[in-house]
Amino acid sequence: MSDSLILASFMIAALVIILPLAFHLTKYLGSSSDNIRKNEVVEGGIRNVHKDSFEGFNVKFFLIGIIFLIFDVEILFMFPWALNLRELGMFALIEMFVFITILFAGLIYVYKSGILKWS
Repeated sequence: MSDSLILASFMIAALVIILPLAFHLTKYLGSSSDNIRKNEVVEGGIRNVHKDSFEGFNVKFFLIGIIFLIFDVEILFMFPWALNLRELGMFALIEMFVFITILFAGLIYVYKSGILKWS
C-alpha cells in the first residue's frame, strides 16, 4: 500500500473514533445549567417582550427560499460550462440543453403546483 493511502485510512479511522468520543466527553464534562434565559426566543437580536405575540414565518417564505437556492446552485453549474464551451464541444452543448430542459420542467411543475401564488 502507498504511504498516502495508509495516512488517509489512519486519519479516517482517527476521526471515526475521536469525534464520537469528543461529543460524549462534552456531554459529561460540560456544565449543564438550566435557566429561564437559556430557553428564551431571540430572533435577530430582538427579545420577545410580549410572550403571546410571537408568530412564526409563513411557509411560503421557506418554499420560495428553497426554490431560489435550487435554481441559484444550478446557475453555479452553468457558469464554468459557459466559460469552457469552445473546448468542451458539441456534446457539452447538447448535455447543457438537456440540463436546462430538466430545470425548465421543474420550474413549470413549481408554477403549476401553485407554490408561487401568494393568495
